[in-house]
This record gives sequence, C-alpha cells and structure tokens, in this order.
Amino acid sequence: MDAPLSADARPAPLVDPYARPISYLRVSVTDRCDFRCVYCMSEDMHFLPKAELLTLEEMARLCGAFVRRGVRKLRLTGGEPLVRRNVMWLVRELGSHLGRGLDELTLTTNGSQLAKYAGELAAAGVRRINVSLDTLDPEKFAAITRWGRLDQVLAGIDAAKAAGLAVKINAVALKGVNDGEFDRLVEWCGRDGHDLTLIEVMPMGELGGESGPGDRLAQYLPLSMVRADLKKRWTLEETDYRTGGPARYWRVKETGGRLGFITPLTHNFCESCNRVRLTCTGMLYMCLGQDDSADLRTPLRASPDDAVLDAAIREAIARKPKGHDFVIDRRRAGAAVSRHMSVTGG
Repeated sequence: MDAPLSADARPAPLVDPYARPISYLRVSVTDRCDFRCVYCMSEDMHFLPKAELLTLEEMARLCGAFVRRGVRKLRLTGGEPLVRRNVMWLVRELGSHLGRGLDELTLTTNGSQLAKYAGELAAAGVRRINVSLDTLDPEKFAAITRWGRLDQVLAGIDAAKAAGLAVKINAVALKGVNDGEFDRLVEWCGRDGHDLTLIEVMPMGELGGESGPGDRLAQYLPLSMVRADLKKRWTLEETDYRTGGPARYWRVKETGGRLGFITPLTHNFCESCNRVRLTCTGMLYMCLGQDDSADLRTPLRASPDDAVLDAAIREAIARKPKGHDFVIDRRRAGAAVSRHMSVTGG
C-alpha cells in the first residue's frame, strides 16, 4: 500500500450542508442473509443478482476514497456480512488503513458465522463487533429469525470473546414478542461483559406474507416505556459515552454494564448525524430514513482517476438531509422508505 498522504496532500474532509463532518461510513457488503428476521425482511426475499454487486476490490477502493476524505470509522454490515464469499479479503484490506487515517473497523453480524471467523477478524484489526440478538429464548429466537439457531449464535459470541473481541448486543424491541425479556438481557449482558443496545423497530420495506404493513404498528414498542420499566429494577445512570453511532448510553449501576437506546421514533437522533451508508451495488444513501441516493458505481467504473469519484462523493454529501421522516401511527403503519433494512444495513 502507498505511504500515508501528508496533511497537505489529503483531500478536504467531507462536511454536509448542516456543518456536520462525515466521519463514519457503513458498508453493506451483501443484501443476503442466512436469517429472515420478521422485522427486517419477508420470508421469501428476492435478493440482488450477483452481477449487480460491487466486487470486493471495488468496495475496497470506495472505502479508501472515503478514508482519504476524513472518514475515520468503517462498519461492515449486510444482510449478513460474513456470508459474502471471500469477505475476509476485504476485512484485511480495510484493516490496512488502521492508523493511516482510519481509527476503527467494526462490523454488525447476526453471529451465525462468528465461530468460523472471529479469530480472523481480530487478526485483521477488528476490536469490537455488534451482534444482533433479540431474545435468549431458543423458541422465540427461531420464531423471530425464522431460520436461526440460538445455540449457534451463542457459540459465535463465545468465540468472539475468546478472540479478544468486545461484543455489543443489539436487540430490537418488539411488542408482544420480547418485551418481557429486557431484564434478562440486561442481567446476562452485565454478567458476560457485553454492552447492550435496545432499538426501536424502523419502518423500512414491506414485510409481505403473514407480516403485512399493518404489523409495523403491532411490532412498535416505544423505548421511553421500556426505559421507564427498566428503572423499576435497575439504577440507570446517564453517561456521555459515545461510539460514533446514534445510541445514547446509560450505566447500569448493579452490573456496571452499559445500556444504550436507539430511538428513531420517540427521540430523533439526527442533529449530530455523521454517517452515510454505501450499499453492495455502489449506491450511497445519505440518510437511513430517506430514499434519496447517489450512484457511485458509475463514476467508480468510469475512470481510475479518483478525481471523478471525489466529485460524485462531494455532490452526494451536499444533498445530505437534516434528518429522517420515520413515523409509525395508525395512518402510516407501513414502510416509510421502500427498501428493506438489509439493503443498507441499518
């Protein structure tokens, strides 16, 4: 790899129209997943043809372009990122930017492939990961994921810990499904040393089949209610801890663990947004909750000159909106945006 650029030679950093520096890029390396979580996608999902996907080499070039323009954190997502063939080549390539403009390389995973890849992730420079886990009940887990096995995910989490990776658990709050388990999740995460983040369900993509649009309202559980209920058992102390994402963290006094809340509906988190999202087809979404996007695949393939790509990236950032329009109520219980969560990786 080339030597790091001097401060004078680096392109100007990316700043959106609201003076927010763009320092965090989330990259969906595939829209495919080996689970079919009921709040994320329909059971009979039709995934993108492989011919439409960026190659891993193209993803590496795009990510490098963002790092040179001030992005300091990369997160790989999916779908499930670890089901992409040869994905570890990309992880190693991106890991080579650490200490050379990039501060952190992480990924969000369902945990199904962690037992296989945890050691390689750590060797490539990954230091912490997010694992999506909504319940510790095997039957509920199978129902929520449709195809998943809890024991496989727990084994993957154990492998990640053994490899020295810090694990944060992400749990989507689902009314009538896991709303009786949050105390158990707080206790388990505190005992095993995991941070825990609870997330409100987001109105993205139609669910189809037995989970129609109206189920968005049925699934939605305001985290303001969850936090009030948790405070009946746990002492939650406010902190200024941040990971660069939208979660607001509390410290659970009884366990010493951290508990985060991501609340796109009850508390808009857009005012300090530093994130953009790249899909596996090269589309850049400037906001998770808006459909506006920019095609980076065309300029990427049009010229090996990064000046062309740079112009496309800057034009896209200039269109970043102030915030999302997520709403769930009885009049708008369906999808706020047409694409499924798996397209842009949350």
